[in-house]
Amino acid sequence: MRSSATQFIYGALALRPGGSGVQTYIRELLNELPGHLPDADLAAVVQRDAVGELPTDVRAITRPVSGGAVRAVLGALPVGSCDVVHGLDVDLPLVTGAFKVATVHDLSVIDMPSASSRFRAAGEQRLVRHTLRRADLLIAVSQFTADRIKAVSGRDSVVVELAPAAWATPPSPDQVDAVRSKYSLPEKFVLQVGTVEPRKNVQLVADASERLGIASVLAGAGSTGPNAPTSSIGLGYIDVEDLPGLYSAATVTAYASRYEGYGLPPVEAMACGGAVVASAVGALPDVVGDGAVLLKSERVENWADAIRPLVFDDEARDSLVAQALNAAEKLSWRRTAELTARAYRDAGVGG
Repeated sequence: MRSSATQFIYGALALRPGGSGVQTYIRELLNELPGHLPDADLAAVVQRDAVGELPTDVRAITRPVSGGAVRAVLGALPVGSCDVVHGLDVDLPLVTGAFKVATVHDLSVIDMPSASSRFRAAGEQRLVRHTLRRADLLIAVSQFTADRIKAVSGRDSVVVELAPAAWATPPSPDQVDAVRSKYSLPEKFVLQVGTVEPRKNVQLVADASERLGIASVLAGAGSTGPNAPTSSIGLGYIDVEDLPGLYSAATVTAYASRYEGYGLPPVEAMACGGAVVASAVGALPDVVGDGAVLLKSERVENWADAIRPLVFDDEARDSLVAQALNAAEKLSWRRTAELTARAYRDAGVGG
């Protein structure tokens, strides 16, 4: 380690092998950052089984594999001497003399506490509010999240938007055919990818699909469980390499979420050539631009009306897919890393 180099340690305990969402942010940002911080020494605190997710120029500081409250405690432990400590999913060490940076993905635990158990929501709220007070620099993944940070804490933050994961590219026809065969997909279907939970409102998509007489397909955690809509086809966990083919095969990809701090899944669907219909909530209107059809309503008939032309009019669907690809191409992790490094420099750290 060069003694004159700025030493960064990243809190990356949320990183999981093959994970999505916040994991995508951590993985892609750490892959890009070394090129924008050429004179810095970079290390990341990760769980032991996620060491392989790090690029070779980011040193691993390992912690035991854990989750929930245990992971939160591990994230609060000292990380050693460094110049900058950056929590990539809110958490910061309780004791550090370093300049403290925290990325805030959303404030859902404050805005929608009913999505978690009372005990978990209370603990996560304390963690988030503590970080909002202690961080020297706050990074928000969208203007929506920045506005919520300001409303809740009175503090300003730097907006650094995300981008589709590296795997999110249009698949070949052979890839689409392979995914159709692997999962026995119907010819036409409405897809929703994500965890089955109240915030994602998957029942609305299922009901709209049923009204149109088209299959509803769910993919992700809980999609084959008791809380999934009975009218939907549940695929369970999907291998990341199959997602581009799945998004492209879907007639429509629908996201009826009630809250999004950014909304990576709709953007990744767009980047794969999917036709997306989504809720006009949180950051989504800014993030997807004109690359998706947006709805403010939660009425089944409104969702059916929005999905209908994409199912039965090939020209309308092709037009939306072209707009989606164009919008997604404007987003890149190189830009995310560049803006993150600029935020450091503007705050007086990082060279």
